[in-house]
Amino acid sequence: MLTLAVKPMDVDGPDRRPHAVVIGSGFGGLAAAVRLGARGYRVTVLERLEQPGGRARVHRQDGFTFDAGPTIVTAPFLFEELWRLCGRDMAQDVALVPMRPFYRIRFDDGSSFAYSDDRQAMRAEVARFSPDDVEGYERFMAHSEAVCRVGFEELGHVPFDKFGSMLRIAPDLLRLSGHRSVYDVVARFLHDERLRTIFSFHPLLIGGNPFRASGIYCLIAHLERQWGVHFAMGGTGSLVDGLAGLIRGQGGTIRCGADVARIRVEGGAATGVTLVGGETIPADIVVSNADSATTYRTLLGGTTRRWSKRKLERAASSMGLFVWYFGTNRKFGQVDHHTILMGPRYRELLADIFDRKHLAEDFSLYLHRPTATDPLLAPEGCDAFYVLSPVPNLAGGQDWAQLAEPYRKKIEKYLEATVMPGLSASLVTSKVTTPQDFADDFLSFRGSGFGLEPVLTQSAWFRPHNRSEDVANLFLVGAGTHPGAGLPGVLSSARVLDAVVPDARVSV
Repeated sequence: MLTLAVKPMDVDGPDRRPHAVVIGSGFGGLAAAVRLGARGYRVTVLERLEQPGGRARVHRQDGFTFDAGPTIVTAPFLFEELWRLCGRDMAQDVALVPMRPFYRIRFDDGSSFAYSDDRQAMRAEVARFSPDDVEGYERFMAHSEAVCRVGFEELGHVPFDKFGSMLRIAPDLLRLSGHRSVYDVVARFLHDERLRTIFSFHPLLIGGNPFRASGIYCLIAHLERQWGVHFAMGGTGSLVDGLAGLIRGQGGTIRCGADVARIRVEGGAATGVTLVGGETIPADIVVSNADSATTYRTLLGGTTRRWSKRKLERAASSMGLFVWYFGTNRKFGQVDHHTILMGPRYRELLADIFDRKHLAEDFSLYLHRPTATDPLLAPEGCDAFYVLSPVPNLAGGQDWAQLAEPYRKKIEKYLEATVMPGLSASLVTSKVTTPQDFADDFLSFRGSGFGLEPVLTQSAWFRPHNRSEDVANLFLVGAGTHPGAGLPGVLSSARVLDAVVPDARVSV
């Protein structure tokens, strides 16, 4: 078991601060640890893998560095706030570079759209696709701004642990078309089908189907335009390292290789955790950054009233992810940092993935080329990539031990035929991650990439609460609780703790 070195805070004698145990070191868990440390807790973060980061871990192979998960940083002020809580300037530890364009969206017919925060350039791109839709685009962005103001700025960090909270926002929810799907909302403003795709695909970034994700997620378009899309030099792993450093500076501990078997509950309250090896770690509060379904089904034994095993079996999970990490012995300078490659089908492909749980012959892809911005992530003269394909979660019954390599080869062939001619002859390193790996490594229920699917009936009060409904002194952060997945979502889930966890500085 690896314990990251910790320099204790300057205290004489034993550390008498209340003890908080955080299960999991994804961004939600790391952000929670920083916030709890700033509020007077002695924090221990327990990570079952051999490095911190959770889905944001880093793969290093043959001289290449691959971010395993998140690659797009939006709303960077949420990270900057964590550094300020520790009296530090984030820029001293992590350099964020704005992406321009944010990403390029390529359609199956070869046409492409450069998506950015440049308002004139965006109007020109929309006009190039459909001149009649420019005015509708402007109205959609105004709508997105209104939704973002309520859904993200006002409510993203507010707990929804009382049904009255849901009732209070019901008028806004109806006014902002939260009861409609993202695609339906976009279609009210835009008529060109390609533009409808461009401005409705965003829920896929957080595990949702644009054809049934709540229209509240239309806020993402404005969120990106308002705060930009950024890349962390050195990769997203540099943010993980930076947060781990903040936790150490607060006197906290991160223990890797520490696999939690169960959350200990006495008298209806969490009192600590027991590790797989039998070690018991007492705690005054427990914060779970584990998959929320796994927290209730496994760590609490499925015995809680509201989130029983039966209810979680009925819940809808987000899609699975197939990710291929690869390095080449040459540069592919024509490929942008972020490229979205849309397949020949949109609605029907998503129905295959989310509804029929069928692994289709076609696919849509997200291609990430971090060395377009930071060449140090690959050996000199080389490029590092990852390509992600949304696929059914494990409820589809696919045997990824048999399917992974044929599926990877199919993606390789497609990339070579479209945006990366000569790819096959240039490959020098390769690694894949499948939904089965998400289940095995992250204990993700059904191997889903983002926890519970973000539909209206699994959002806000209807989602597992940040303050457990059934167990006192137990709190949840991460993609499976409010407000949901994506870096802004999981960081905001940690912000919610400021409202629901007692401030230990008052009682110490």
